[in-house]
Amino acid sequence: MRRLILAVVGLALLAGIVWAFLPRPVEVEVADVAPRTLQVAVAEEGEARIREVFTISATIGGKLRRIDLHAGDPVLAHKTVVAVIGPAAPALLDSRARGVAEATRSAAKSAVDLARAQVAQSEAALEFMTSEADRSAALFARSAISQRVLDTAILEQKTAQAALDSAKANLAVRQRELESAEAVLGTGDPFCAETTCIDIIAPVSGRVLRVLSESEQVVQPGTPIMEIGNPGNLEIAVDLLSRDAVRVRKGAEAQITGWGGAPIAARVERIEPSARTKVSALGIDEQRVRVILTLHGDPNDWQLLGHGFRVIAQINLWKGDDVQSIPVGALFRDGSDWATYTVQDGRARLQVITLGERNESFAQVLSGVTVGDQVILHPSDLVADGVAVNLSSDR
Repeated sequence: MRRLILAVVGLALLAGIVWAFLPRPVEVEVADVAPRTLQVAVAEEGEARIREVFTISATIGGKLRRIDLHAGDPVLAHKTVVAVIGPAAPALLDSRARGVAEATRSAAKSAVDLARAQVAQSEAALEFMTSEADRSAALFARSAISQRVLDTAILEQKTAQAALDSAKANLAVRQRELESAEAVLGTGDPFCAETTCIDIIAPVSGRVLRVLSESEQVVQPGTPIMEIGNPGNLEIAVDLLSRDAVRVRKGAEAQITGWGGAPIAARVERIEPSARTKVSALGIDEQRVRVILTLHGDPNDWQLLGHGFRVIAQINLWKGDDVQSIPVGALFRDGSDWATYTVQDGRARLQVITLGERNESFAQVLSGVTVGDQVILHPSDLVADGVAVNLSSDR
């Protein structure tokens, strides 16, 4: 009897040891291969910008008055004066140039005095010749002198009149030369410059976006002064990788998020035909293509969105209904192929599959599994082909 008990205990101990070393089923989480609506989109940072931005520049060189407008102020086309430019102060003269200018002014003053003396002389000569002509006319009327003597007196009178006119013209020239010499020395009227100011008028209606030159200063022709645009006419510019841009189609739907407000519906308006090289944060050269989006819906939804704001644009590349799809979490690489573990009769089975389109959550399955198959999500290192599994469903 004692031997029988010992035998039973030994068999039980052996059975316990065998049971302890038997492989247990691996706990796994599974999901179904099922038809779903699958949408593929590309997301990238973009920039909101006013479609037409006008840069107001100085039309002439001169002294720009201080700008009273500020960013956000409204302007009206062809009415609002956005800037005023007057003549700049003349260049400073060194001692040598000033000496030359003062000598020129003195010479001009002397020339004016001489011209005035010549005018006085011509006036006296004209007065004498006039009296002579009148006397000759009286004598000719009494037949005291010949016609030739009378004609000579009239000729001399006209010559004296022409000499007076010439002297007066010469005086005017000398006076202008004096004014020019005084202008070089800066002795002219400083207030006459106010009448020569140029007003720069807003070319379009909108709001001031930026004032580039606010303080009073001397500017050259073409100097940017301010930027004007219509905040209600916004577009979104997104730089996509060239491999993503080739899949974007004109008119594709998009969604604008990440700007601080509710999502905004948008649509692809234009895809630029050329790419530009941009360096990524990792220092990698990337070929980027600019895609322009237009906003749709109620403008009140994006009235707080401004020029230069950062946004996230999600552009739809592909959409399919009733697409046989598998969760992305069930996929892994098997060499150069995609594979997944299906559950058959309580065991994991390795299955090579062919994929089509995919997004962050699901992928389109072209072959390898069928609708209704259960696949293992996020398989661990314990899962292998033929391993027993214990299911916990996540559908």
